[in-house]
Amino acid sequence: MKKGTVVIILAGGAGSRFSNEVPKQLVKIAGKTLLEHTVEKFEHNTNIDKIIIVANPHFFKDIKLVMDNRKFAKIKAVIKGGVTRQESSFLGLKKCDPKTTKYVLFHDAVRPFISDRIINDILLALKKNKAVDVAIPPADTLIKVSKDRFIESIPERSGFMRGQTPQGFDYKTILKAHNIAHKNKDYDFTDDCGIVLKYGFSKVYVVEGSEENMKVTNPLDIHIADKLFQLRNTYMEANGISPTKLKGKKIIIFGHSSGIGREIYKLCIENGAKVIGYSLSTGYDIRDRKLINKTLNTFVKKNGKIDILISTTGILKIDTLEKFTEENIIDQIEVNYISQIFLAKMAIKYMVKKSSIALFTSSSYTRGRANYSIYSSTKAAIVNFVQGVAEEIFEKEIRINAISPTRANTPMRKENFGKETKRSLLDPKDIAIVTLNTCMSDLTGQVIDVR
Repeated sequence: MKKGTVVIILAGGAGSRFSNEVPKQLVKIAGKTLLEHTVEKFEHNTNIDKIIIVANPHFFKDIKLVMDNRKFAKIKAVIKGGVTRQESSFLGLKKCDPKTTKYVLFHDAVRPFISDRIINDILLALKKNKAVDVAIPPADTLIKVSKDRFIESIPERSGFMRGQTPQGFDYKTILKAHNIAHKNKDYDFTDDCGIVLKYGFSKVYVVEGSEENMKVTNPLDIHIADKLFQLRNTYMEANGISPTKLKGKKIIIFGHSSGIGREIYKLCIENGAKVIGYSLSTGYDIRDRKLINKTLNTFVKKNGKIDILISTTGILKIDTLEKFTEENIIDQIEVNYISQIFLAKMAIKYMVKKSSIALFTSSSYTRGRANYSIYSSTKAAIVNFVQGVAEEIFEKEIRINAISPTRANTPMRKENFGKETKRSLLDPKDIAIVTLNTCMSDLTGQVIDVR
């Protein structure tokens, strides 16, 4: 019988440092809980065979419900954990099948940035070692402090590393170590490598971790994690379109007659999608909510529910706030923000499961700039809107993302900036490719940078 690798994900944290009723493993970022993000990494790694979740007993029902709803193929059990991390690890080990388990990895539920590289390095090292840890060098000076908070010594940091997870083990070795610790009522261990070392079962080999493989422990970590998700998951190259993924898809594009929208529309036709476009030049004003709702309803009655909805519509006016007319201000807010809200709101009931919405923000959303105050603020509002709605519609299996291109060779830009060197501007077709690839991905609640 072929033996495989089991990952035991320890989700026993109570979130006491968060001052929050929700434990940190169930805090949502980018439309999913931290636990879901973490499980996904092992679910998608081809070297992992089974996953066992060890849950905080007080939040067991909540954690099991989240896992049951996601229907991860590799999860074999969600069990209640113990009082300590050590006890939870032991309970996870006892849930493993001795006949089919060769290696065991222990991982923190709130380390969602674990990479395939680290997982694969651990498994490679386990071919020659019975215990493997993950660690990174310390970035700061280490100091040893007395009880009255005076420095006693400053150790040479070259011999120290900061431990992370996963920790990997030969299954029989770590099970024996835990059995002895349990028999001796030795409950002072904070990680599993410590048990193996104390009882002399094996040396512990160390593979290189990553600064990004952070553990979400404090409230500030949530904000850092949110930014990391944006940076890690959302920069996409324009590597082409998969025709098989687009063929037959029912797609609506608002703003299809020029610029980025026109390129998206052309790609949809070229790749066999059932696409229809609407724009101001063809009589469709996105501010006319009755017309837009009627349009969506008519499309669905004729073609069936929508797979992808994209809106590239926007207005850019450059001037100081003092010189803007009331009409200038209202038009930008209405088209760039309010109408996008109502478009998404109306579209949700017409979307099929596993469908996607793409709205457009701008690289200027990160910081307001002089003469762009209205435009930039509407684009920042789109980002917050997308992030919030992504969580609301996640259970409906509808995704929504914000596409954020840098300067692009579009009519809107030419109108405001005149003639510019093409080499300094993005090709609208590249933005169109990234937009459609995003819509066909699993991403949701993200800002997709196109550079």
